[in-house]
Amino acid sequence: MMKWLQRFVAVAVLCITLTGPALAAGLNNIDVLKLPEWPVLTSSYGGTLLLSDSPETAPADGILYQDTVSGNVRLFVYNVNGTSKPKKIVVLLENSGPKNAHVIVYQHGFAGPSENYMDVGKTAQADYLAGGGLYRTEVPAGDSAYLDRHLNDVVVKPNMLINGIYDFLTDRPVKVSVLMLPVHADAGRYIRHAKILPADAQHLRGTFEGPNRLLIPEQVYNPADKQMFALTLADNKIDRYLTGVDATDGSPVVNYGNYGVMYKLFIPSDYPGKMAFFLNPRGGSYAGFIGLKYRHVKLPSIATPSGRLALGDEKMTDFAPVGVYEGGQSLWFTFSPPGASNLPVKLIVIPQ
Repeated sequence: MMKWLQRFVAVAVLCITLTGPALAAGLNNIDVLKLPEWPVLTSSYGGTLLLSDSPETAPADGILYQDTVSGNVRLFVYNVNGTSKPKKIVVLLENSGPKNAHVIVYQHGFAGPSENYMDVGKTAQADYLAGGGLYRTEVPAGDSAYLDRHLNDVVVKPNMLINGIYDFLTDRPVKVSVLMLPVHADAGRYIRHAKILPADAQHLRGTFEGPNRLLIPEQVYNPADKQMFALTLADNKIDRYLTGVDATDGSPVVNYGNYGVMYKLFIPSDYPGKMAFFLNPRGGSYAGFIGLKYRHVKLPSIATPSGRLALGDEKMTDFAPVGVYEGGQSLWFTFSPPGASNLPVKLIVIPQ
């Protein structure tokens, strides 16, 4: 236990020292766009992603997204009550099969309702990366059940947002429906006559395969070489967006921003020296967290940025410290585009 605590303190101290004026001034002199890209090998895995973000601002009661899935699933819900009355936004599971379906939610995060959309996206991501909260639900044959019973008690006032991220396993096909409905309505009854709301102009909803990405650089990083690199994420050029289908109408869709995609990034390095990492948003305001596993120990997630809600309005000078680490040690980052944030981002590595 003491060794774990010592490791945590060491990483925390290094992250704090990274915010000093000298390093900040040095970063201001870096033209991020001229940094060489760190080539990576990318592979996708992890089952199915359901994305509910269109209509982002729901103008009426109805079904926001719906599809039938089985196996390993991630659901990313990002919806606003766009009406003038309080509502609830729930996730209903329906089982039309002859046997009960068993669903295990093994990781999830939730935030809202709130009119501070950046805070909702950042908090939901922090909650998800913290892990824990595993629970099980059963969907009876020919019946329905909530994926998260808590949502049935959450009142979403006008213009307020909720953001939920749910990883779950189901042993039988279930129809997943994201619904907005009156506060006192019963979702199991309401869905019998509920209409599917049309997507908005962004059409950011659908079913996508491979919601996890493993990124492994093609070359080992040596801090002694004094070389700086950038690793670009979610730009649709170097790192492509997922393509899928809107199951409600069969139309092809693109996950602009890769919301709901979890990136596992391994950093291979030689021993001599230390290396610092920074996150640089390139698309505008950004507020999130990055998961950290260092020296084979999972450590608390890193706020990007820390000490304030967001950054990114000045994309040439806004950098969020992600930590300073010893070369030659096992280092993993978990990154995911936060709800309400703008993409792409660049992860910058700088020798110390």
